[in-house]
Amino acid sequence: MSSQGGSERTLQSLIGELNGVGRSDSSSDPAVRTEAVIQDASGSLFDDGTPTIDDGLVKESLPELLMMLVGLRDGDTHGKGVMEDLNRFFGAQLSPGTVYPMLHDLEEEGFLEMRELVQTKEYAIDDGDAVRNELHEAMTQHLALGMVFHRALDEFDAADD
Repeated sequence: MSSQGGSERTLQSLIGELNGVGRSDSSSDPAVRTEAVIQDASGSLFDDGTPTIDDGLVKESLPELLMMLVGLRDGDTHGKGVMEDLNRFFGAQLSPGTVYPMLHDLEEEGFLEMRELVQTKEYAIDDGDAVRNELHEAMTQHLALGMVFHRALDEFDAADD
């Protein structure tokens, strides 16, 4: 029961962070907020606080992950930085041919805005409400599936007793 309460606490803090609660501009590293959210959300689920997620699952959730990673950064959100975040926080090593087309699609769909700089492109959230809705829907679906798996494990454990 206590792990469930811990999960609710970490999910609440993740939702709060995504909604801008506790936002801090004091760090020069734009990935610090992302790291804090991921550590907070996964700390109670993984012994070392680091999620290991299959690249296939990361690819399936790539639109939502990209929106989250761009939204949690206050600036300096380039494709290369987002790819580094995917590797750093989820262990996913995705190719530019996977990530950049998705960033472009999200821009065309109105979720992200892209600013052309001298030698690169920088991304930011264009429609915060739409991004929140997309992330909420993805979260709900992933949580529902996780709860089904959790319940099945409980049933397996009960059958073993």
